[in-house]
Amino acid sequence: MKIDFVIPCLLGMESLISSELREMGAENVNAENGRVLFSGDANMLARVNICSRFAERVQILVGSFEARSFEELFQGTKALPWEEWIGSLDAFPVKGYSINSGLFSTRDCQSIIKKAVVERLRSKYHIEWFEETGPVHQIQFSIMKDKVSLLIDTSGYGLHKRGYRLDANGAPIKETLAAALCSLSCLRPYHKLYDPMCGSGTILIEGAMMAANIAPGINRRFSAERFGVIDRAVWEQERERARSLERPCDDFEAFGSDIDPKAIEIAKINAKRAGVDGKINFYVADVSDFKPQTDRGTLICNPPYGERLLDLTECEKLYKIMGGIFERKKGWSYSIISPDEEFEKAFGRKADKRRKLYNGMIKCQLFMYYK
Repeated sequence: MKIDFVIPCLLGMESLISSELREMGAENVNAENGRVLFSGDANMLARVNICSRFAERVQILVGSFEARSFEELFQGTKALPWEEWIGSLDAFPVKGYSINSGLFSTRDCQSIIKKAVVERLRSKYHIEWFEETGPVHQIQFSIMKDKVSLLIDTSGYGLHKRGYRLDANGAPIKETLAAALCSLSCLRPYHKLYDPMCGSGTILIEGAMMAANIAPGINRRFSAERFGVIDRAVWEQERERARSLERPCDDFEAFGSDIDPKAIEIAKINAKRAGVDGKINFYVADVSDFKPQTDRGTLICNPPYGERLLDLTECEKLYKIMGGIFERKKGWSYSIISPDEEFEKAFGRKADKRRKLYNGMIKCQLFMYYK
């Protein structure tokens, strides 16, 4: 059975996800602002959940239609084949949002959609009351400019929650964004990766997992594993496939430091939980004391900044220090994410390339130096 899917994502990640999906064998990949659409079968559903480094979650697109009134919303929802996914005992809560549309009341839209799904399932299962004691099938709706998209979530917890980071320091970077920084920095399995402000170690851990091709979701569970319409063997097949693609990456090594001893202890625990502790060297040090331990290196960091931990004056001082110690030399590249449009001025030189990304709701730039 061919299924249509939607992946919501952080702005700026669409092209990375599209490339990733094509490499996985997904069909009809189409990127839009903040989301990527594709199609595939049940194996692809499991594969993307287990293997995607950049997606926030995987949703089944049950259907789309235009609605400018509550009656149109009700009838459009009721016409969709909900029984193909939701069993007579399954739970199906509804949540979503409406933007720039005639139907602006989220609560009313939520209520109408729920009633319409109940009516559809009532006619198919010939029962009056739904106990909703079975597996959760979270229905998500989005209404933008009167176009309704109705989806069922398959992931459960967001896919950035790999399972290794039970502890984190202040203002941690999302795992999906950390993986994107590694990809955009062209990290390779033979590289030496550095993060001199590593915090709880997320960038280094994601880099090590990428180098070894360890699937980010290999050790966690997903909502759709409990869906009655999906054979559980599919999940075992896809986990086995993911494990078969892992590689030893003997030449990869990572170095992480932070001024906070507690952050380093957390990072060590997280790396061990992710299964990459043997690839990462952690130590306590201030960024001003940064000294490379190899002739070549790929340095990626997410320094603290005004909207996270430091005020503007402290940020500028930090950027100036970084500009002095991150030397321009052969075999080295530096990728630094910051929301500060004046970063290059404080750092002391213009980036060779810039890439717009979002760290949560904060608009940032990835400043890349490699020449």
